[in-house]
Order: sequence, then C-alpha cells, then structure tokens
Amino acid sequence: MRKIDTKVIDIYIIKKFLGTYFLALTLIMTIAVIFDFSEKIDDFLEKEAPARAIIFDYYLNFVPYFSTLFSPLFTFITVIYFTSRMAYNTEIIAILSSGVSFRRLMLPYFYSSLFIAILVFLLTNFIIPHSNMVRLDFEDKYYKSKPRYTATNIHRQVFPNVYVYMESYNTETQLGRNFSIERFNDEGQLESKLASYYVRWDTVLNKWSARQYHIRDIIDGKEFVRTGRRIDTSFTILPDDFARRPTFVETMNYRELRDQIRLMKLQGSDEILLLQNERHRRFSNPFSVFILTLIGVSVSSKKVRGGIGMQIGLGLALSFTYIFFMQFATQFSLKGNLDPLLAMWIPNMLYLIIGIFLYKAAPK
Repeated sequence: MRKIDTKVIDIYIIKKFLGTYFLALTLIMTIAVIFDFSEKIDDFLEKEAPARAIIFDYYLNFVPYFSTLFSPLFTFITVIYFTSRMAYNTEIIAILSSGVSFRRLMLPYFYSSLFIAILVFLLTNFIIPHSNMVRLDFEDKYYKSKPRYTATNIHRQVFPNVYVYMESYNTETQLGRNFSIERFNDEGQLESKLASYYVRWDTVLNKWSARQYHIRDIIDGKEFVRTGRRIDTSFTILPDDFARRPTFVETMNYRELRDQIRLMKLQGSDEILLLQNERHRRFSNPFSVFILTLIGVSVSSKKVRGGIGMQIGLGLALSFTYIFFMQFATQFSLKGNLDPLLAMWIPNMLYLIIGIFLYKAAPK
C-alpha cells in the first residue's frame, strides 16, 4: 500500500481546524451579542446611549475580549466537533491505516493550537487591555454607575520607608479623615510625621491637599514641630484606587500589570492577589489550548455508534468542569491561602493528566 503524503493530511486538518474554529467563534459570539444586547437595551435607552457608541465603543470591544477569554473552550468544542465528524466518516481510520501514527496525526492539531495560543497571548497582553478600557468606560457611562463607598482604616506603604494612614476615605467627596504620613530611616526610627484632620484630592493640581496639619521632624534626637492650614503632597495613591472594580486589571497590558504588581507589593495592598491571578491567567489560558486539544482529539477520534452526539456531549461536560475548577481555584486564591500561581495552573495540570490518560487510551 502506498504511503499517504503527510503534508496533505497536515494541510487538510489545519484547514478543518482553523476554519471550524473561526466559524464556531463567529456563530457563538453573534449569539452572545444578541443575548447581551437584549439584556441591556433598556439601560441603553434609559441613558440615551448613542448607536455609534454601542457598536464601536462597546460591542466592537466586547467581541475580542470574550473571544480570547473563552478561546480554549472554543478550541475544545471545535476539535471535538470536526474530529468526531472525521471519525464518523472513517477518515481517521483511513489515515491511521495508511501508516500515519496517532502521534504524527496530532502534529497538525498542535500546529493549529500553537497559532491560536500565540494569537490569544498577544491579544490578551498587548491589544485587548486598551479595548477593555474603552468598553468599561462605556459601561460606566451607559450601563453601570461607578462604585461609591467609604474605605476605612487604610494603611499603605507609598515609598520605601514611607507609610500613609487614613481613618476613612469617601470616594464621592474625595475626602479622607485623620490623615497621616510617616517617614522612617533604614533602622526603623521615625524621622518625620505629617498629620492632619482631613485630606482632599485637588483635581486641578492632581495632588493631595492636607488641611489643618502639623509636622514633626526629628533631627539628631531633637523634635521640631511645624503647623499650617494647608499643604500639598504627592504619593502613589490616587482617588480611583479606592473605587475600582476588580475588572480594572483587564485594562492593563503586560508591562503595566507587572509594574502595578510591584507597586501593590510596596503598598501592601490586598489587590495584589487579584493582579497576580490575572498575570498567571494570561499565561495559563493560552497554554490550556494545547491541553484541551489533546483531550479533544483523544476523546473524539474513535468512531461510535449513533453519530457524534455522545462525543459532543462529553466535550461540553468536560468544558463545564474545566470552567468550574478554574473559578473554584481563583476564588480559593482570592479568599483563601492558595498561591495565585498554583490557582491558575492547577486546572491545567489536572486536565493535562486527564489528557495523557485519554491519549494513551485512544485507538491507535
């Protein structure tokens, strides 16, 4: 029997893979846009959102965001669907019978997965964050109101050896009460302390303005006190830091996210876990494309009686369990003691083990 040209098989599978992927992506996102619009149309009409803003500011940025967020699952469903059809039409049997090994058959699948993974990584880290900023600004203006609340007992390190305290801060009035800022030397001894009854954000100068203040300076063991009605100061905390939704991490590109993590570590902010989860997710999400592709091919490459319905059903079940484990690990990291690195990679490691088991059990 003449051995089949593997390049022909590669091109055939890659065309099937990417063609089905982008077709499924288009259909699913079209349905998602229709459902989203039907849910939010009352808010759009109530707040008189312009049609141009709805289309270009919101939905033109809504589609790329959710496409990349769920791309591993779209990939999984795609692989299950078109591989099941190939198996049902005995194409898989014909390829394996021609002398192509099952391992070699996986190669065009992983070529396609590599293309999708690189695309998702680049979009998620460098393109999508800017579009998310536009989308979230639209939501704040025409769908959701910005959060208004009072933060209490704020302790932050704003520079090395420099600490800020506010008893409370109101995001609507931009007023903080019982404010102090302390500077220590490398030995941990207090060098200077500024205290005031309240501090307010000056929108003109873009600085914090402390009112009714007094400053204690300790120089060579001697204490000097200064007082005044107003003094302007700057530090690495802005009013928006107290009124941010968790989605603010989605508006940062990779470099901005990395720099923000360093700043949050310096400040000792609780938001550090949210940022670290987002950073690790941006690496684990593209990698999961390969794992889910491995599982998809292993599950759907066998011809079964009754058509492809059972295989698609199994694929959807695995997809839902993957989402469940990812959400569970994320919440356990944010509210428990699980390290963000482990939280974002445990689902991948678990499904990699499942994928290897299914691969070994797949018909060769």
